[in-house]
Amino acid sequence: MKKLTSTLLLLAAPIFAFASEADLKMPQGFAQTDDASILWWGFAVVVLGLLFGFWQFSKVRKLKAHRSMLEIGNVIFKTCSTYLKQQGKFLLLLFVFIGAAMALYFGLLQGMPFGSVALILGWTVVGILGSYGVAWFGVRMNTFANARMAFASLRRKPLDLLNIPLRAGMSIGIVLICIELVLMLVILMLMPEDLAGSCFIGFAIGESLGASALRIAGGIFTKIADIGSDLMKVVFKIGEDDPRNPGVIADCTGDNAGDSIGPTADGFETYGVTGVALVSFILLAVPAEYQVPLLVWIFVMRILGIIASVLAYYINGAIAKARYAKADDLDFEQPLTALVWITSILSIIGTFCASYFMLADRLPGNTWLALAAIISCGTLGAALIPELTKVFTSPKSKHVHEVVTASEQGGPSLNILSGLVAGNMSAFWTGLVFFVLMLLAYMFTAGFDLSAVLPQYASIFAFGLVAFGMLGMGPVTIAVDSYGPVTDNAQSVYELSLIEDDTEKAAREIESEFGFKPDFEKAKYYLEANDGAGNTFKATSKPVLIGTAVVGATTMIFSLILMIQKTLGIEPASILNLLNPYSILGFILGGCVIYWFTGASMQAVTTGANRAVEYIKENIKLDANAPKKADTAKSQEVVKICTNYAQKGMINIFIAIFCFALAFACLSSPESIGGENAVCLFISYLISIAVFGLFQAMFMANGGGAWDNAKKVVEVDMQAKGTPLHDASVVGDTVGDPFKDTSSVALNPIIKFTTLFGVLAMEIAISDGFRSAAPYVGVAFLVVALYFVYRSFYKMRIIK
Repeated sequence: MKKLTSTLLLLAAPIFAFASEADLKMPQGFAQTDDASILWWGFAVVVLGLLFGFWQFSKVRKLKAHRSMLEIGNVIFKTCSTYLKQQGKFLLLLFVFIGAAMALYFGLLQGMPFGSVALILGWTVVGILGSYGVAWFGVRMNTFANARMAFASLRRKPLDLLNIPLRAGMSIGIVLICIELVLMLVILMLMPEDLAGSCFIGFAIGESLGASALRIAGGIFTKIADIGSDLMKVVFKIGEDDPRNPGVIADCTGDNAGDSIGPTADGFETYGVTGVALVSFILLAVPAEYQVPLLVWIFVMRILGIIASVLAYYINGAIAKARYAKADDLDFEQPLTALVWITSILSIIGTFCASYFMLADRLPGNTWLALAAIISCGTLGAALIPELTKVFTSPKSKHVHEVVTASEQGGPSLNILSGLVAGNMSAFWTGLVFFVLMLLAYMFTAGFDLSAVLPQYASIFAFGLVAFGMLGMGPVTIAVDSYGPVTDNAQSVYELSLIEDDTEKAAREIESEFGFKPDFEKAKYYLEANDGAGNTFKATSKPVLIGTAVVGATTMIFSLILMIQKTLGIEPASILNLLNPYSILGFILGGCVIYWFTGASMQAVTTGANRAVEYIKENIKLDANAPKKADTAKSQEVVKICTNYAQKGMINIFIAIFCFALAFACLSSPESIGGENAVCLFISYLISIAVFGLFQAMFMANGGGAWDNAKKVVEVDMQAKGTPLHDASVVGDTVGDPFKDTSSVALNPIIKFTTLFGVLAMEIAISDGFRSAAPYVGVAFLVVALYFVYRSFYKMRIIK
């Protein structure tokens, strides 16, 4: 703990670099302007959105289910609560040090009054609590829904199995976005104009801290549990959710830790940080007379996103009811796909209409049309990218069937190779889509004369708007992502409830208490088929969230470039070019860190899974006299193993990432070897982190999705459980698990953290009072970072 405390004190150093961001000030009298008056109606929309979200929550909660399933759902929630409490303690520790440093900087060095410092710290706490709170809400909603869905499968009404997880997902998505938006509106409209910039930064830091800790640790936790549970199917030839396997409860907890808690907090942070980046750009680069209409416009776009998402949900629900109300079978992917496209179309229509009425008379020329078109590129991308992802991850895709076919003759070896092919091909095509979207955004800035509104770096603002547009349909993106953990857990709840141990008795109970005759055989088919759809749509949301981090990072880097120009008095173009050798050096360093992170996160999973498998093998009871029910004490021990290794892995990664940012920023001081040319090193490093991170994440996420649904095809379509083919698909899935749910998804907060805190670190490095010492401090931080790189493997090794 002493080592950790000392390191955290070092990590607090970036807080002293807030000078540029703290100077951000809202236009004078912003909240009282006629343009801003429409945002007061935004509060009403947000309140209605929250009422909608909590209403959907209550509808799911009121659904009836068999008591055995409700009990299992409650056990899963309690273990999730224990995990969240552990993460909360770690977040509290982080805040103590970072909060102290912020108070020292703003209070003593900047001379701010106590009330101002308290306000900034308060918004940092609000950011942490926001990420943490929506994670609690998400896991509570999903653990209510999983038991209700498991029971609903017995009714032989597949439409119910669509509506329950989708209703839960919409509840989470709307509540998440509304909470984020109302907090940002409060800062925008109610905070003192001279402190608004500092409040936004404090809020962004808080939500980033919360999201990163929950995402990284959750990704490690879930895959330790998943691998430990899945391998028992191969070793002991038991069912996927056999209650005698102590890893099953941990796996259910992990499904929520990795696929509910992490993504919910991550979505909250992504939505907020992208907004803060655009607000900062407008205040820094847009002439004063255009700042107010643009600030109001981007917030109206987000308000319209909530309205479009709710309307699309009801339209899609009416269509699904008309088509599937009497259906005995259902392709669960189709209505989810329809929901995404309906939301995208409504959002684009709303974007053009609102942009015309709000900006046509306030901005010169056809600027409104260019801005609407650019933001619509992102909205369209949020619908196109999931379609492309399904080509590589859907149970119906050729790539997934190629993995199955390869496994029939080549076993685990060719299964793994085929999945790697799918991942690599998906990275190529997804990267091409991002290229086209960003190229279109640039062409719109070049085709329209935006020089009056955006006198410089118009393309950077355009890239930020593409990311902003992707998040315009955020509630639906979160909803289809949350669909997955509900469908996954519903299968486990069904098996763990032991409802089929005595089907005649269970049938009598259900007919007497609930008034219908259960169909046990069809229920399992529905649950497995729906889980395949859940796997697919979990995969489709990942590239959208990761893509927004990458595209949005360019907007954050803009503030760094402006700060360098202002502080050093040099023209950025004179040093930021490929002829500068430090550009190439920075690109190489970024690639190094991305590949280290990938290995470190999977090492934590590998070591933890090895310990979990060892424990499960020693404690699983499969003899005829053993009770066929979950052993609570043994299950809790597996949860402890997962939590322990998740914490260890997260601490190593978290500290190393921060120290690398500080080290490379300080080594980019103009007092380093290379003089002013060295400044380019860190900017290239940030760009490299974003680009390498994008392709590594796409490759791993979609490769893992292909392996996951290849297993689902073997289990559902081929009914081949317990065969060598099934064993091969399980092995492939255990490789894909950390690919898709640990390393790839955690790259999203890694990219944002590195960029956000990197800007602050660079301010220290080139400041007059610190510039000469920066290279030496950079070396010190590099040594610390390399020590934690060492720890991430050599202190996390499997010990015989």
